[in-house]
Amino acid sequence: MSSDEQEVPLFETSQERRTYEEMANLYAIIMATEHLERAYALDAVDQRTYTEQCKKLISQFSVAANYVIREQMTIETFMKLYQMDCPAAVERLLVQKIPQQVKGSSSDAGHAATVAETVQYFITTMDAVRLEQRYVDELQPLLSDLFDSLTRLPQTPNDFEPNRKVQHWLRKLNGLRAVDQIEEEDARQLLHDLDSAYSEFTRYLRSEGNS
Repeated sequence: MSSDEQEVPLFETSQERRTYEEMANLYAIIMATEHLERAYALDAVDQRTYTEQCKKLISQFSVAANYVIREQMTIETFMKLYQMDCPAAVERLLVQKIPQQVKGSSSDAGHAATVAETVQYFITTMDAVRLEQRYVDELQPLLSDLFDSLTRLPQTPNDFEPNRKVQHWLRKLNGLRAVDQIEEEDARQLLHDLDSAYSEFTRYLRSEGNS
């Protein structure tokens, strides 16, 4: 490089450097989600791996987006700026905000294990709310495990009310930061919805046992 040529730095301050790093991280998360969704659609990745990785990416996206997105920029404008054609990632990260639902095994042993697991997740999640856990990073993993267990029950209808209620709260929390807290009004409604969903779930089990 000649003495007349000067290298133009990508950033001039530590703050600018962090901003570029955070933008690169967000870009990588979106691209990884797009590739994961496409691989799953092609049956190139198994259900367990897909669900685990998708949960992780959704959680990482929620954190990364809060660092990068400002009043002047949305996720849509960010993707347009960097020419990101990622429709599957948009659907998963911005619309659904949860992994693709997959029904589990219909065998008696597999069904019994999933039912027992679901009951435990209901109890654990409701206890957490009663014990005044309010941070997103405390409640979101519990709701995620509960929803995953519910959706693995093979005989439930597509419009199963417990799934709908848990999914609503999971999407709501996935749209917040890990350090955010839900308001007491929301906590009360969450507990009410969980209790209602659990009652509906047990009614469903009784009806299945009598059929």
